Amino acid sequence: MTAQSPVRGRGLVRRGFQHRPGAMVWVSLVIVAAALVAAIIGPLLVPGATDQHLLTGITPPGPGHPLGTDQLGRDVLQLLVAGARTAVLGALVVALGSLVLGNMIGVPAGYFGGWRDGLAMRWADLMFSLPALLVAIVVTGVLGGGFVLAVLVLVVLFSPGDARLARAAVLDQRHRPYVEAARLLDLSASRIMSRHVWPNVMPVVTANAFLNFAFALVALASLSFLGLGVEPGSPDWGRTLADNRSQLLANPWAALAPAIAIVTTAVAVTIVGDWVHERLEARGRAR
Repeated sequence: MTAQSPVRGRGLVRRGFQHRPGAMVWVSLVIVAAALVAAIIGPLLVPGATDQHLLTGITPPGPGHPLGTDQLGRDVLQLLVAGARTAVLGALVVALGSLVLGNMIGVPAGYFGGWRDGLAMRWADLMFSLPALLVAIVVTGVLGGGFVLAVLVLVVLFSPGDARLARAAVLDQRHRPYVEAARLLDLSASRIMSRHVWPNVMPVVTANAFLNFAFALVALASLSFLGLGVEPGSPDWGRTLADNRSQLLANPWAALAPAIAIVTTAVAVTIVGDWVHERLEARGRAR
């Protein structure tokens, strides 16, 4: 075994430092982790977040209420923690659902080509020609709105992007030597796609899933802001922003806090997704 050259050794160390999380990534990871914790156990931490105290009314930040209260006397900080469940978990379901649906369509389309590819791409082109948020507003408005309906509509509207991305990545992989070798071994197409091709496509589709999460977070908040998402009175960032947008003079934090939570979480998820993509690509090149 030959010793590793000093130049190559320094290159490996440099690449290792480049792929370590920077300060911005660490801050983003903390924000994402806090949002996930609030989404999972938030309602347990603040069980009385939606309790109304009409005699208290809207008050600015003070002792006992770090972000003040809204016009119904509800603690804004507690609403923020409890509202993370629908905001974050809804966006997570949209991102994962569109990833699964899009890859189920895009991977076979790219691998087999032919009529499967043509049919899948014409469907994707049709969906791309429609303004996603406007379609979501129309569909949820016509069918009566609701959180579950909004999530399902966004899954369908986001999946064409995943399908086209997966199809393009598979097209780049399907004629490579390792795929040809797997075909010569008479492996089934499903096994080649799932065990050999998809792992090499995963960095791209994973990074796109993080972007979909950020877009879905904003889209669900927009639908709730318009009254087409969660039910009135439910703790949700978009709904809290809508309920308190007229109270900026009495307590600005009642509207600013959910808005900041939406933007900050979306940006943090995007930064983490970019870092994860770089890590997965670096791992793939190292194999």
